[in-house]
Amino acid sequence: MLGFIWAQLRGRAGRSAALLTGVLVATTGFVVLTGATTTSRLEVTGAVERDTRAAYDILVRPHGARTPLEVERGLVRPNYLSGLFGGITPAQYEQVKQVAGVDVAAPIAMLGYSTSSVSVRFDLTDAVDRSLDQQVIRVDPTFTAERGLSTAPSRPRYVYVTKRPLLYPEGGDPNASSIPYSDGRMYPYDLQCGDVPREVLPDGRTQPICNPHTIGRSSDDGWTSERENWSVDTVRLLPDGRFEQNRWLSGRAERVATDQLVATYRVTVPFLLAAVDPDAEQRLVGLDDAVIEGRALRPDDTAIDTHLPMHVPERSIPVLSTSRPYLDATVRSALTRLPQARPAGLSIPDLEQALSGATGVKVGTEEYALADGYLDLLAAGISPTGCCWGELQTIFQAGAPEYDRLPDGTLRAVTRAPLAAKTFGTENMYNFNGRPWSADDTGFRPLTSVPMQPTGATIDQVRNWRTVGIFDPEKLSGFSDLSRLPLETYEPPRLDGADERSRQALGGQPLEPSGNPAGYVSAPPLLLTSLAAVPKLMEGSPSPTRTAPISAIRIRVADVAGYTERSAERVRLIAERIADTTGLDVDLTIGSSPAPQTIELPAGSLGRPDLRLAEPWSALGIASVITKAVDRKSLVLFGLVLVVCALFLGNAVSAAVRDRRPELAVLACLGWSARRIAALVLGEVAALGLAAGLLALGLALPLAAALGIEISWYQAALAVPVALLLALVAGVVPALRAAGAHPAAALRPMVAPARWVRRPRNLFGMALVNLVRTPGRTLLGAGALAIGLTALTLVSAAAYAFRGAIVGNLLGDAVSLNVRGADTLAAVVTVVLGAGAVADVLYLNVRDRAAELSTLRAVGWTDTELSRLVGYEGLLIGTLGAVAGAGLGLAGAAWLVGGLPTALIMVAAAVALGGVLLTCLAALVPAALLRRLPTARLLAEE
Repeated sequence: MLGFIWAQLRGRAGRSAALLTGVLVATTGFVVLTGATTTSRLEVTGAVERDTRAAYDILVRPHGARTPLEVERGLVRPNYLSGLFGGITPAQYEQVKQVAGVDVAAPIAMLGYSTSSVSVRFDLTDAVDRSLDQQVIRVDPTFTAERGLSTAPSRPRYVYVTKRPLLYPEGGDPNASSIPYSDGRMYPYDLQCGDVPREVLPDGRTQPICNPHTIGRSSDDGWTSERENWSVDTVRLLPDGRFEQNRWLSGRAERVATDQLVATYRVTVPFLLAAVDPDAEQRLVGLDDAVIEGRALRPDDTAIDTHLPMHVPERSIPVLSTSRPYLDATVRSALTRLPQARPAGLSIPDLEQALSGATGVKVGTEEYALADGYLDLLAAGISPTGCCWGELQTIFQAGAPEYDRLPDGTLRAVTRAPLAAKTFGTENMYNFNGRPWSADDTGFRPLTSVPMQPTGATIDQVRNWRTVGIFDPEKLSGFSDLSRLPLETYEPPRLDGADERSRQALGGQPLEPSGNPAGYVSAPPLLLTSLAAVPKLMEGSPSPTRTAPISAIRIRVADVAGYTERSAERVRLIAERIADTTGLDVDLTIGSSPAPQTIELPAGSLGRPDLRLAEPWSALGIASVITKAVDRKSLVLFGLVLVVCALFLGNAVSAAVRDRRPELAVLACLGWSARRIAALVLGEVAALGLAAGLLALGLALPLAAALGIEISWYQAALAVPVALLLALVAGVVPALRAAGAHPAAALRPMVAPARWVRRPRNLFGMALVNLVRTPGRTLLGAGALAIGLTALTLVSAAAYAFRGAIVGNLLGDAVSLNVRGADTLAAVVTVVLGAGAVADVLYLNVRDRAAELSTLRAVGWTDTELSRLVGYEGLLIGTLGAVAGAGLGLAGAAWLVGGLPTALIMVAAAVALGGVLLTCLAALVPAALLRRLPTARLLAEE
């Protein structure tokens, strides 16, 4: 039998070589592609392990802190701590620390917004006409924020410039009926104007120049904002051209002469205050290492009780202040000179009427960013008179925004009316800051006032914070950009435009906080104090957070350096222990990644239009999703490549068996049994498969090296059994058909008639009849193409899953770069093999029907018509395979991705269309063979 097999292979060298080449190509391609897929999987798992090390592995929050969106989508909004105030007791924190395996447990207590003030400075030097003895410079401020989209005009401020001498108050008892001035005399205290400068008239008399110093406080309506403040500052223009102003320095009044006239106004800015454990924060993110000036926080830092002048009690806590305010707000001012205005001696009502009605000349504009004002404070250095302090009489806690979910998955933020003035408190002699101007805008968060003193306290106490050090948030311990989550406590807020209209409105810049505590974009905590200071700070406060001040505990697990299955399981077990011990909400943040969400922000009341924004939310546990998706994808591609190779070879072996129909019939007549005939066919196929495997063993390694794919000797050695197995599987059906061959089979037509098909009336109908006459062959070609298109659809689905709406995270986007090349190569090869199978089917149809086609040519059919007939057959096979492949691909994509988005349906449709076009191109080769048919000889044989 072996000798007969060898003789058969040698006698039909051309057919044997063609079949050997087919097995060799299929086997080598399979080994190389599986090596590429394995390599890509290793790259993916390596990238996941390398790039998923975040600041902490477990997030512990109060019971019930999870939002419906977290439960439904596995997403956490950025800077989630900005809306989470208290809920975890110190006792629960101690329980968490005692859980075995916890390396670092870093608590953070979000206390709320404290109001501070920064100064805006306008240079009015060039606005002054030095030829005038008296003039008023009107400053018309307009507050802007959110990249200039929100604007709010303010009441004007005035600077009175006079060449006449001025007298300045020297302090004294504000309860006295008269106060001392710089000329040594006592002047009556003006109940309306207060202790203000007095202008010396030419006749020696003096007149007060009232300054309302309006803070806007009212026990009925609450606090007004800077927009409603107005003032009149007085400056003397000295004979030498300098400007003299009265300033309070080191607790007493001093006259200061400068070359420039600079008007300085205070603007209220809220900063989010949080308390941390300094030691735990240092171990978690390196907080001490981020301190750039002053000192770091100490675990024993607590509130300090002192007395201000006039025996006013003060309770102050030490804080670290940020070096980056993350504040997008600017004050733009138009300057107008009022040469006829004379404010001296006027009461406040008359003064306002006179100044507002005065005519003037526009003399310029000035602009100053509030962030620059904050940086000017930092530049002054840490001191009682420099940087920095803020109020803690009342703090303001902003809750989380709420959303309406639109049909396309976009989250539309729910608006709230602008904050009422009473939200920021009513009149209190120790409230020094007004309401932030930005609070007049549309809000998106509920705001709650939390008093820091007992309700109805009879003794007022100044409660504030003072800076002991400055830290730079960007100097905190860094992590991979793919795992730097918006869950990080100090992550800067950035919302980019999600469509072209929004990007143009924002000028290509991200949307940042405007300073409105109820605004959508919230800054991270920019003031940090020690957790030890909280009990004394909130002593007597009616707030429920006084006994449970901790908002969250961030946990790093020991012996975890990145995402692996072992690490994930270790973190999960520790998280379960924490949840069982404390009853708190526990989430795994290991293996998470930023997942941008589209947010629709309704228009604001200060002019900002509707915006569509991309906000970097966090997808929890996404590393597990990615690795599982890669495993599924690899398994599917392995199977598809193997199946398409088997179909390709099966078609080739079937063609070889059909060529030998007369020979097999003769063998059957000579007495060969069915088993012996089957063994002959399988023996030939196995011999070719074994030879192809050995050749593939030698070709796989250099080919993989040339393509940059790592393949081990073990993987290359698999070529031999794979080739043998493929050859045997491909030869089983043809061998069985050969075994059942009847001697009369050699006389039967190669193509059976399609009896149930109606007589065709056109070329398209004839093409359909021809395909139905060989249903097995037709289905084989369509199936091979369908498998290739299924693979390509699945690769597109995998890329979509890693990049887009289902997983939708930066880690998945980066991972897709690793898997896309190898997967696309595998899918393209399978599609090409499928197209080759279609071309082979068409070629066999042409060869088997050569006599028929020659007859058609003899009766007048042109080569163009015959080529169109073959082309229609290719179109029908391609359509059948494309529809089947797209359907299977979509089913697999739904399993791989976990859903069936519209985008994937469009991708599948595009892949199907491409498959049809490819089969039409493949049909060109057998169509070209029609011109080479020997018509005369075929008709003579027929």
